[in-house]
Amino acid sequence: MSRYEPSVIEPKWQAAWDEAKTFEASRSEDKPKYYVLEMFPYPSGRIHIGHVRNYTMGDVIARYKLSTGHNVLHPMGFDAFGMPAENAAMASGGHPKDWTYSNIDTMVGQMKPLGFGLDWSRMFATCDPEYYGQQQALFLDMLDKGLVYRKNAVVNWDPVDMTVLANEQVEDGRGWRSGALVERRELTQWFFKISDMSDELLSALDTLDDWPAKVKTMQANWIGRSRGLQFAFSTVDAPEAFDRIEVYTTRPDTLMGASFLGISPDHPLAKALEKDNPEVAAFCAECRKGGTTEEAIETAEKLGFDTGLTVRHPFDTSWELPIYIANFILMDYGTGAIFGCPAHDQRDHDFCTKYGLPIVDTFLPVEGDWDIQKEPFVPTKVEKVRYTRGFAGDEVQTGNDAIDAAIAFCEGQGVGQGVTKFRLRDWGLSRQRYWGCPIPVVHCDDCGVVPEKKENLPVRLPDDVSFDVPGNPLDRHPTWRDCACPSCGKPAKRETDTMDTFVDSSWYFARFTAPRAGTPTDLADAEYWMNVDQYIGGIEHAILHLLYSRFFARAMNITGHLPEKCKEPFNALFTQGMVTHAIYKRDDPQTGRPVYFYPEQVELKDGKAFSKEDGGALDTIPSAKMSKSKNNVVDPMAIIATYGADTARWFVLSDSPPERDVEWTAAGAEAANKHLARVYRIAAEVAELDAPANDQDEALLREMHKAIHDVTQGVESFGFNASIAKLYGFTNTLSKSKAGAAAKREAAKTLAQLMSPMTPHLSEEVWALLGGEGLIANAPWPVADEAMLVEDTVTLPIQINGKRRAEISVPKDMPKDEVEKLALSNDAVVKALDGASPKKIIVVPGRIVNVVI
Repeated sequence: MSRYEPSVIEPKWQAAWDEAKTFEASRSEDKPKYYVLEMFPYPSGRIHIGHVRNYTMGDVIARYKLSTGHNVLHPMGFDAFGMPAENAAMASGGHPKDWTYSNIDTMVGQMKPLGFGLDWSRMFATCDPEYYGQQQALFLDMLDKGLVYRKNAVVNWDPVDMTVLANEQVEDGRGWRSGALVERRELTQWFFKISDMSDELLSALDTLDDWPAKVKTMQANWIGRSRGLQFAFSTVDAPEAFDRIEVYTTRPDTLMGASFLGISPDHPLAKALEKDNPEVAAFCAECRKGGTTEEAIETAEKLGFDTGLTVRHPFDTSWELPIYIANFILMDYGTGAIFGCPAHDQRDHDFCTKYGLPIVDTFLPVEGDWDIQKEPFVPTKVEKVRYTRGFAGDEVQTGNDAIDAAIAFCEGQGVGQGVTKFRLRDWGLSRQRYWGCPIPVVHCDDCGVVPEKKENLPVRLPDDVSFDVPGNPLDRHPTWRDCACPSCGKPAKRETDTMDTFVDSSWYFARFTAPRAGTPTDLADAEYWMNVDQYIGGIEHAILHLLYSRFFARAMNITGHLPEKCKEPFNALFTQGMVTHAIYKRDDPQTGRPVYFYPEQVELKDGKAFSKEDGGALDTIPSAKMSKSKNNVVDPMAIIATYGADTARWFVLSDSPPERDVEWTAAGAEAANKHLARVYRIAAEVAELDAPANDQDEALLREMHKAIHDVTQGVESFGFNASIAKLYGFTNTLSKSKAGAAAKREAAKTLAQLMSPMTPHLSEEVWALLGGEGLIANAPWPVADEAMLVEDTVTLPIQINGKRRAEISVPKDMPKDEVEKLALSNDAVVKALDGASPKKIIVVPGRIVNVVI
């Protein structure tokens, strides 16, 4: 082949890898194992260039580790349950299963041409009965160990789709699909007891040395450990059952500035009052129309209802505070009741200003004035403040010191006790939808909630469902819903809620170690392959997915499905940036709405964008997140058809550090393609070369060993762009070198090896062209000769009166006086001296020569 033809090269080498089963993993005790995993995709129907970047990063690591003698596990699967499939079925009249598996086939067909070194034999989708049946077995084991329970809980309820929504599915207070205003509704739900592990999940973050600091911080904030005071206010004239109302506060130092007691609309007292008071009932019903997300609560208007009841202040029984029902207090946080201190909290300040409640300070700035009536004083935790009504006199203290003093004082007075609490709440896993893993329990009138027998697993989803009626079709499917009780055999009903899709992705990494096992894991395989040595994915999964996976790893250890060492399942984590692309748009003159143009519809001239159709100027938004609605997506299949997979892989790795965003440009892709074609051309020339060895050989081989060292260092540190920059430089060196054929052939083969994790197809072709043995994918990674990295000469800049004017190359061990002589004979120095002698010459060995005239 006379020129670089990816359309010929790439299918050929993919077939060779398949035939050799190069990437199929099996246990081998004679090699160190390495498990690399990218967060698996949702089968949306097409991969995008962001997928290409993510999976290419993992593939570089996997191929490199294979070359360095590791036994590598690099699997792929699909996170396949969830609402989008149901939405598609509702829109098209089809079935979620058909839509999902069709999309999986399409995406596999798009991923394979990219040459990823994946063990496809281990592939599964979470909607496979073989997978979710084992998930059901896990659920039953967790239920047996007390890690799962059922209780009433307030949830986000979509009244149109008639389903519970996760917080992330509520957008601006509305259901993400229906657009209906979300309501708060109390339902009986299943929960994982993740809160019992709050302290362990938090403290174990300190052991994750190879996780990004920002991810650990995000998890720590989500778990939210706090030290505070739990105590009770005594009520006045409240119903007998509510003589005391429990409160937890992290700022007990502000207790002397309390203005009101606020309770949740779902607090037992509020529920008791609404039974007999229509106004209370109407207010609570209005509150429940709001979402349960923190964002929804913080952005919503703060509303309160004065119950007419009061509580006594614990340190002054003559001081009574009104009890308000407030829409910004949730039962899931603390005790469902708070005391408001408007002087030191913006939300409370807004509330008290609105309802005419007093605003009393408990501390002020150490210096200067502050009008507490106009604006609350909210210092940082380390800022010193001057207490005016605190528990430590009027001493100047930091907030944390005063909080400790307040807790100690209250405990000494018998008012409550200091407790440590966590923000993390138990994980509600119930979803009222069809396309999810069925919860394997049965409801029997005689026996209650009965776990399904394991021999009856999987509890398969029925195929004959319809979506012409809103709500969960499992609720109205009698032949599936109606069953016999596993305990007594009498008529019973299946649980029709399915599991949150976060459950599916919280243990898939363990299933990959033995994807066809008849139990959730095979302990021997799990012992060998786990932990995941390198996990790669987006920062958007930094909290929930990773937190739930950490919980599941612990739960699987408790239930006997993972060894003790797997409690933290991911040894190293890398969060990659996005691939961005410019948005091209202009406003429609009729409607004023923006019209978006695909990149192929745009012509770029002198840095400006124009429509190819009519030549009109377009507005450009650079480096924007790719979005189908903005028409700035890049189809990898089009890139492969035009330039080949290796070009796409090379570009997404080369232009930016992998943790940062990279902008896809047609010019950048074309430049990458030209470079790969140049590498092929250089290799073809070297293959035909017949020049004898000469004095240029050592210089080329020295540069080759530098390249081995630097590229290896880059790959091992996720500095792929730095590795590629070195490869560009070494390619130039090889192209210009006048070394003999043997040296150039060795250098070209090494170049192919160093490029092989990034451009595997081209590298295989070059390797074969130069007579390499076997597949380059199996060839040992080159090792730099340390002796060749040592420089015999050093280049010293020459400064004349402080300005750099020249440089000289000298032997590294040349004596100072010899360096001085050489510097003074340099043309630039001779010209500057113009026959005179220098006032001073200073030689800093190995660094610089300073000449003062």
